[in-house]
Amino acid sequence: MELLEDAPGSNAHEFTVSELSGAVKRSLEDQFGRVRVRGEIGRVSRPSSGHLYFDLKDDRSVLAAVTWKGQAAKLAQRPEEGMEVIATGRITTFPGQSKYQLIVDQIEPAGLGALMAMLEKRRQALAAEGLFDESRKRPLPFLPRVIGVVTSPSGAVIRDILHRLRDRFPTHVLIWPVAVQGDGCAPQVAAAIRGFNDLPEGGPVPRPDLLIVARGGGSLEDLWGFNEEAVVRAAAESRIPLISAVGHETDTTLIDFASDRRAPTPTAAAEMAVPVLAELAARMAESQARLTRCSRHHIDRPRQRLRDLSRALGRPASLTEGARQRLDLWSGRLDPALHTLLRTRRHHLAARPMPLALLCRFMDRKGHGLEGLAHRLGAAAARRLERRRDRATAMGERLDASLARVIATTRRAIAQQGQKGADLSRRLDLAAQRAIRIRDEALQRLDRMRQSLGHEETLRRGFVVVRGPDNGVITSIADARQHVRLELQFAGDQRLPVRPEGAPGKGGRKTGMPEQKSLF
Repeated sequence: MELLEDAPGSNAHEFTVSELSGAVKRSLEDQFGRVRVRGEIGRVSRPSSGHLYFDLKDDRSVLAAVTWKGQAAKLAQRPEEGMEVIATGRITTFPGQSKYQLIVDQIEPAGLGALMAMLEKRRQALAAEGLFDESRKRPLPFLPRVIGVVTSPSGAVIRDILHRLRDRFPTHVLIWPVAVQGDGCAPQVAAAIRGFNDLPEGGPVPRPDLLIVARGGGSLEDLWGFNEEAVVRAAAESRIPLISAVGHETDTTLIDFASDRRAPTPTAAAEMAVPVLAELAARMAESQARLTRCSRHHIDRPRQRLRDLSRALGRPASLTEGARQRLDLWSGRLDPALHTLLRTRRHHLAARPMPLALLCRFMDRKGHGLEGLAHRLGAAAARRLERRRDRATAMGERLDASLARVIATTRRAIAQQGQKGADLSRRLDLAAQRAIRIRDEALQRLDRMRQSLGHEETLRRGFVVVRGPDNGVITSIADARQHVRLELQFAGDQRLPVRPEGAPGKGGRKTGMPEQKSLF
């Protein structure tokens, strides 16, 4: 610190404003390098810069606090007015306003009571908006074709759900992996719910008919991500019926109020989602049996009624016996009577012959009658033929329309099957490319491991390989002394001939190789 000259008549040093502010700043930061402060959050300000400004207060004092933009996005708990928290950070000063403040980089609720109070306050606020109304809740589909599950893919929850669905009613399941604990839990769960709802109908990825948001049990802090406002709003806005299965039966989160149905456990959610296939088969068999019994009853009862009525009518033969006897009696009299009548008529005509003119008029009248009948018969035949022709024409038109409908339906079915085949082919190509890429990456990893573990990398680090005359590797001193000539292999396949000490033929025998320093 630079000191100014003493003023006349004074022994005290004079400081500039910046010097004094800097001295105070250093004193505070040295004395309170990192502190934890407990208090109630007062005023909270979120300017466009992204920084957070708020007050920590108790019944007697107020402490200004600030969290910079980069750290504000990482806070596990967003500050809200009225919360009692424990803030961790460092004390410093702001020379521009001659004030000191706490630079906060971590906020945690001050105990379970504060969390419960904040949870109740948030629940009341969301309930006032109508997000928990029973009128918003939709019924669950009876037999969902596709079920979307939002949970962690590595926990026991997803295995329990899949196992229970497989036991009760096997169906297609889509899993959206998310973090179910920590800072990323709330945004990932909200994004997963909205992502399932944004899937198009009839797209390459089937749109679920039912959603299950699941997590195992834990403490209030572990389940806090499912109490966040973003998750609750996403669940309330979901157009797909949603079952919340977060925690155990005694755990309650805000998503339970916004979902269409709450399950006490993830396994119970799977039981709510689908019925039992065996029970459905039993119910179908029972209904079929009841239908068969009812049909048989409707046939047997009129049949029995007809039998009862037939017994009351008596024997048909007894009803006709009297009439048959009278017919026999009158038939015996009929033949003589006809002969008598014929003789009488013949004598009457013989006594009174018919005039020729009368006979001609009779014949003409009968001929005109026959001509009228013939004309009427021809007209009736023409009308009948016309009616048959009209019926044949109408039937032909109906057959043509039916044939056109059958052809159109067949063409649509062929087009749909062709589209399905194209989709399956495209998915197969993508799966094959993905499998090839995965195998290629694995092969590259293995090749890099081979290179890193190979002896060439070891040689580059300063090691050598001792080889004998037959290019074999020498691994001991005893083996080395049994050979007259050895080679040292360096990195890059560079080799140096050497001769071990005490090797056979060393004393005076010429080996034809240059003199090298003995290594053994």
